[in-house]
Amino acid sequence: MREHRHVATKVVPQEALKVPTFNYTRALNSLLPSDGMPTWPASTERINTLRLAIKYQSNAGLRGHFSPQSTLYLDIIDYPGEWLLDLPMLEQSYAQWCEQQYPLLTQPSRVNTSSDFLMAVEQLDLNAPVDENALAHIAQLYQSMLVGLKKDTKLAMLQPGRMLMPGDLQGAPLLLFFPVSGEVNSDDVVAGSNLAHLIKRFNAYIKEVVKPFYNEHFRHFDRQIVLVDVLSALNEGHETLQEQSSVINQLLAHFNYGESGFFKRLFKPNIDKILFAANKSDHISAKHHKDLALLLDSLVHEQSNHLKFDGVKIETMAMSSITATQPRQIADKGQTLDCIYGKPLHEPDWLTYLPPQPPSRMLNKNEWPAQGFEFLSFSPMPSPDKQLKHIRLDHVMQYLLGDKLT
Repeated sequence: MREHRHVATKVVPQEALKVPTFNYTRALNSLLPSDGMPTWPASTERINTLRLAIKYQSNAGLRGHFSPQSTLYLDIIDYPGEWLLDLPMLEQSYAQWCEQQYPLLTQPSRVNTSSDFLMAVEQLDLNAPVDENALAHIAQLYQSMLVGLKKDTKLAMLQPGRMLMPGDLQGAPLLLFFPVSGEVNSDDVVAGSNLAHLIKRFNAYIKEVVKPFYNEHFRHFDRQIVLVDVLSALNEGHETLQEQSSVINQLLAHFNYGESGFFKRLFKPNIDKILFAANKSDHISAKHHKDLALLLDSLVHEQSNHLKFDGVKIETMAMSSITATQPRQIADKGQTLDCIYGKPLHEPDWLTYLPPQPPSRMLNKNEWPAQGFEFLSFSPMPSPDKQLKHIRLDHVMQYLLGDKLT
């Protein structure tokens, strides 16, 4: 854009004919309505795609000389972030998954929501002949628990992801599994028992849902952007942010693109750049955007060095694809306060608000402020000129696509 080489961009028919098309027009109309207040588009509940043709003026040597204009076809694949959390399950047995997941449900941050499920699963006789109704009932309790945790706590380690966003799998038997307590010995499972059916469904979920999703889509990716809601995790407290960091690093450990890496061997991806973006940067003062980016960098640092060693470029950034606030400076007792102005989500009034400063690194429990953090969420702003404002979306595009547009 800065070099004035962009000619035009338009939506063109996609090649992935089995994947639903992202409804760009509907999303845009919710943000730029002809009348009434704008609203946020609905969250992604299934995979969808959009293909863009970007025509630009080339400046790359001979190509620029003989073909002054080139076209880059950009396939954007959007899927629920919850599905990404299933990636570590590819290397786990049912026993290993239970060993990881069940203890989490007894932690203070989960136990109030998980109590009904824990009581039901403790009463289940795993070695008894399969009781389909009992398994379906407990699986429903487990799904309701996961949905409740996602809504109320913002915790990150919630598996399986398809229970949160089932799409066309709602009610399918392969989603009717859950973790159990105690040691699960796969060599000593009673045939036809409740436990045998749980193991069978877990294995079917991995084989028929998780593997095909990554196999059909990840092998075609060149670049990946992962949006991280760091501010919401800060709101929830130290344990939630720590869990978010743990989950991100688990994912990065599986995004091992070295020749010996599991992910490389299984899916043969072509990803050479990953961007982790802390979204909602407009919800804090502009002078603290760098702190937010540094905090995210500290969350992913543990594993990002390994990826860089394998030749994958990793970047962290604070950005907002659509801004919902405006910066305001307020004079108070001889000081200038960097505030933001907007309409809090689900609230009738607009306000000028001084947000807290996010930490620039992961804090330990003793360093966590006693009052915690309280970052507000905002509704989208009306746009009389029908132009959606952003923060660093141009930087995102430059990082992900700049070398493709030479």
